[in-house]
Amino acid sequence: MFYPESALSAIALTSDAVSRSISAENFTGEKGKGGMATEGTGANCARDLGQGWKVSPSVLLKPGEVFPLAEIDGPGVIRHIWMTDSCGRNRKLIFRIYWDGSETPSVEAPLGDFFACADCQNYSQLTSLAVCVNPKRAFNCYWEMPFRKKCRMTVENIFNEDIVLYYQIDYLLTAAPENAAYFHAQFRRVNPLPYKEVYTILDNVHGCGQYVGTYLYWGVNSNNWWGEGEIKFYLDGDTDFPTICGTGTEDYFCGSYNFDVNGQYREYTTPYAGLAQVARPDGLYRANQRFSLYRWHIPDPIYFKQDIRVTIQALGWRDKGRYLPLQDDISSVAYWYQDTVCETFPPLPDEDGLEII
Repeated sequence: MFYPESALSAIALTSDAVSRSISAENFTGEKGKGGMATEGTGANCARDLGQGWKVSPSVLLKPGEVFPLAEIDGPGVIRHIWMTDSCGRNRKLIFRIYWDGSETPSVEAPLGDFFACADCQNYSQLTSLAVCVNPKRAFNCYWEMPFRKKCRMTVENIFNEDIVLYYQIDYLLTAAPENAAYFHAQFRRVNPLPYKEVYTILDNVHGCGQYVGTYLYWGVNSNNWWGEGEIKFYLDGDTDFPTICGTGTEDYFCGSYNFDVNGQYREYTTPYAGLAQVARPDGLYRANQRFSLYRWHIPDPIYFKQDIRVTIQALGWRDKGRYLPLQDDISSVAYWYQDTVCETFPPLPDEDGLEII
């Protein structure tokens, strides 16, 4: 089968790939099997209309439930994922993707963090090529995710109440190119970062691939500017010093001079980078600032042949023009592709370790 590229330049070309979609109205994505439900979360609303009238638009997730969003036999490629939930609770849903029969997830992150929106309860528009967050809390992902034998997606409810989840997974059944790599996304958090330590975004990745994106949710535990630190990419055997070294946190996210416009942080969202959200103190209980930042390496992926490690420094200022190593609350999602399924994910923090306070 012809593997169609997802660019505008290829959209006019015919292909023998077939389009499929999984949702609560078609759990398997089978041809001609959508909208057949007679029971579901919309059954009461459709009681006067019957089958075919939005009977099962969503699923109800019980506390502790791991729900199978998708079980797709390949070869194929995921092209678009849309989700929204009923509660908007920070980090109460855990999203996972498994490739080609692996028991280790290649994607594991809280749902909001995966979609570059850790603070799900406070809406902020994010408009980029890879991810969009649209009103009111609509998560959209356009990362391309090829697979050869099987794709399995799950979502886990770690909340103590029921959550309603709406979702749609759009994909093609088509052969992947020989050199197609597996998509990965890994969540980490350190709170607080120990004094004079650097924050690790990604480590223990071995193989050949490319690093394609970073999401950071940064909680500042001090006053003054917090983003003087450098991001560093250690590639293919680098030890003490990296091959790629940035010049400052706001520089890496394609901004400059503290994101400061007339004495205020200025949010921005662009195709490849942005400061999508600033949580400002409210004069009462919300005393600290938090920042939601993304950087997609779509036109400038960082290639590695053997291994990769990514770190970022947390630096502010102290008196006499000296850097101050910060002890902030830092969370991240690293996005990358590699030729094999990575099986060295660190343990995900527990519910208390995920909570944003």
